[in-house]
Amino acid sequence: MPVIMTTAPEKNTTETSAAASHTATTGSKNLLDPGFELTLRPMRYPDFYDRYRDAIKNTWTVEEVDLHSDVADLAKLSPGEQHMIGRLVAFFATGDSIVANNLVLTLYKHINSPEARLYLSRQLFEEAVHVQFYLTLLDTYLPDPEDRAAAFAAVENIPSIREKAEFCFKWMDSVESIDRLESKADRRRFLLNLICFAACIEGLFFYGAFAYVYWFRSRGLLHGLATGTNWVFRDETMHMEFAFSVVDTVREEEPDLFDDELEGQVTAMLKEAVEAELQFGRDLCGDGLPGMNTESMREYLQCVADQRLQRLGFAPVYGSENPFSFMELQNVQELTNFFERRASAYQVAVEGSVSFDDEF
Repeated sequence: MPVIMTTAPEKNTTETSAAASHTATTGSKNLLDPGFELTLRPMRYPDFYDRYRDAIKNTWTVEEVDLHSDVADLAKLSPGEQHMIGRLVAFFATGDSIVANNLVLTLYKHINSPEARLYLSRQLFEEAVHVQFYLTLLDTYLPDPEDRAAAFAAVENIPSIREKAEFCFKWMDSVESIDRLESKADRRRFLLNLICFAACIEGLFFYGAFAYVYWFRSRGLLHGLATGTNWVFRDETMHMEFAFSVVDTVREEEPDLFDDELEGQVTAMLKEAVEAELQFGRDLCGDGLPGMNTESMREYLQCVADQRLQRLGFAPVYGSENPFSFMELQNVQELTNFFERRASAYQVAVEGSVSFDDEF
């Protein structure tokens, strides 16, 4: 079966280990120690700085996404498919705003590394681009102002989206009132926030939504949505891997935080996330559409959840496989003549090629 997502290779592992060793021998602060480190030299976490530089190469703008052909495609969709698209754009309109708020209110506040804060600043810019993209989708797909207003109020008036938002607030809000991570309990709460952000929101909720987009793409529909989603997908993959690298660093510096209790909490969190996303899937799929139904989505989400648990060093729980062959195209750059359209350049100043035979 195709791999749904494998994270980018860890970079500069020797440098990261050296930084942790430096912390232990010199008494320098750990990553979650309270404070606001400002000095970039000597650089304690060069891997975070490299990730920031890589993110700069992935600059794109909403104006590069051509949605004109999507308007004609929308008229071809069945009522069930039109319902699915309406729910998708409603979720997109709110999902990245939750992510951006957590970046500003929690992650930037507590990850005490100037290198990491450079990356988080860049990520905040990318989240703003995503919000603009979803706003443009709403304006294009929902020409009626009342329909657009209802989509923006999805958290209040669409139960399946409200359930996902409530899940996010349940696992993430408890850290917002903490000014300093002084205790082990505080740091554990922060880790749960970070893991929810990376593994559940960006790594499960958005990956579920991307699957619906790529299902349309596999049928030659909604090319503009697929193009923008390709670029959002690449950004989100980098965001998730950055967050996991923060978890890796904390695990190396403070291994006592990673005990059976934390594994149990994270496993419960991901199970809850799967159920919330599956409820969203029931809303989108109804009684099922050709090639897309609730049971297939359940298998897909369980497979993704297991991958997230394994990436975090925890035991998988489902053992499901990816049922969607069209997801083989995930995490692949848009290729020239793909769908016989002129490809837009995505990366800036990046060399190399991508093949469908490569594993990601």
